[in-house]
Amino acid sequence: MPFRQLATRKITPFQILLIFYFFAILISYLLLRIPGVHKEGVEVSHLDSLFTAVSAVSVTGLTTVTVSETYSGLGLAVILLILQFGAIGIMSIGTFLWMIFGKKIGMRERQLIMIDHNQYNLSGVVALIKQIATLLILIESIGAIILTVHFKRYFDTWEDAAINGVFASISATTNGGFDITGMSLLPFHHDYFIQFVCMILIFLGAIGFPVLIEVKTYLLRKDPTFRFSLFTKITTLTYGALFAVGTIVILIIEVFQSFRGMSWHEALFSAMFHSVSTRSAGLTTYDVTTFSEATSLFMSALMFIGASPSSVGGGIRTTTFAIVILFLIAYSQGHSDVHIFKREIHLIDVFRSFVVVIFAIFMVLGATMILLITEQHATMTQIIFEITSAFGTCGMSLGITGNLSTVGKVVIMALMFIGRVGLISFLYSIGGRGNKKKYHYPKERIIIG
Repeated sequence: MPFRQLATRKITPFQILLIFYFFAILISYLLLRIPGVHKEGVEVSHLDSLFTAVSAVSVTGLTTVTVSETYSGLGLAVILLILQFGAIGIMSIGTFLWMIFGKKIGMRERQLIMIDHNQYNLSGVVALIKQIATLLILIESIGAIILTVHFKRYFDTWEDAAINGVFASISATTNGGFDITGMSLLPFHHDYFIQFVCMILIFLGAIGFPVLIEVKTYLLRKDPTFRFSLFTKITTLTYGALFAVGTIVILIIEVFQSFRGMSWHEALFSAMFHSVSTRSAGLTTYDVTTFSEATSLFMSALMFIGASPSSVGGGIRTTTFAIVILFLIAYSQGHSDVHIFKREIHLIDVFRSFVVVIFAIFMVLGATMILLITEQHATMTQIIFEITSAFGTCGMSLGITGNLSTVGKVVIMALMFIGRVGLISFLYSIGGRGNKKKYHYPKERIIIG
């Protein structure tokens, strides 16, 4: 890991981070091309292998091939390994290996970890990745054990139950969206226990690692003066609100359409699961292609928002959405600042939130225009759904991924990559080093609105 060699060059930490993610994708692509990864007689093009590599590193789950029919046991193990790397963070994995070999973690390495996990302080970043890795593996292990025991009802051997249990647990916790059933979780549409466990795993992966660490600290009661941070409060409130609104809206729209004929509890669980899954997971318990266009567009909006910062998910992130809404409310009331939970949000965070939202909207619109030209077999709703799913690193699809043209695949790969590294990191990486101006021009008012 040539941290210091890269540090001596005139490139920013954000650009270094992107370089490491490019290397991670390259290594993942090579792993997916080694002999024995594919099932006997199955051939996968180089572009499709690259697409799967990008999807796994970005923990998205969109694939141009059917995983269960394409990859062998070795291939599934490789995909799980890549999902772990993508979920914990490339810089975290690299630094963890760096520590194993007894190397000192310097200032530049700490800065890269800070950027990769959207942190503002250098202090404690090494301890942070240790806690992230520990929490992620612990959650996945518990989920795998529970699901394996329950899956024994569906499979003849413990080996098959364990393979499906481990894969489902890791895929749900990392919000990866990959599946080995070939039908996501549709075979378990009537099994509420599996759905509930997967919803919990998805939630734990998408809520944000800092939130989980703070909850752990609170439960252990090591610090009597401990107080939850503003980040944790806003994240939890926004996540809960999006889950509730998502469930209600999906249920209201579909109860007289695709959910017609279902029992109330079956319709409720279907709405709940897809509201949770649109955070970034991409797993489904119902055929989303049967949903109405209104529901598809609404789910696209949820995927556009995505998961929380410093989590396994993408999108504009929940806190960005929350700050924009809070500012709009404050401005409509005539306030020039944003308050919540007796705290005032920094103006720079408000600016950054609007930059992320505006850039993301333009990016989605641009990608939509390109795919409308190249993918004439797909409808606009299908294309918007695919694009927001890629950007939100969700992985849901209305069935057009496998039929994408070369240009379409490249666009979706770019969106998955940007969604994983984050828009702020991506913008700073292409902007280079920012130099503060030593002067200001005279200010003048203009007419707005």
